[in-house]
Amino acid sequence: MKLVAGLGFRAGCEAGSMRSALQAALELASTEHGRPITLAQLSALATAADKAHHPALLQLAAELQVSIHPILLPALAEQSAAPSAHVPERYGAHSVAEAAALAAAGPGASLLGRRSISFDRMATAALASIQNTSP
Repeated sequence: MKLVAGLGFRAGCEAGSMRSALQAALELASTEHGRPITLAQLSALATAADKAHHPALLQLAAELQVSIHPILLPALAEQSAAPSAHVPERYGAHSVAEAAALAAAGPGASLLGRRSISFDRMATAALASIQNTSP
């Protein structure tokens, strides 16, 4: 299974906010799927390309030892993600976290639950996975 965390966040976001949203998404996915889903299973973080060099995201990726997948705006807009009144039209006016996770996980990916919000409402996280179909 390939597991990707998509992250959406405000400009002033800190790594702790991203961690909070990610932990909430992991807990939600674990509950909804009846089995533990952990950070150890995470293969990458994903976000909008114009946010991919944010210091807090770079810090979180380094701490988790995972890569960052920058998603171009047209690819974000193509995803079936929940609408969000807080997301600018340039991101497709829907969840950046959900759209980035789906785009980075690849064709056939699905969300493991709805997006989760950090304790301070500065970041959102969503998890997407795709089963490995290799023989």
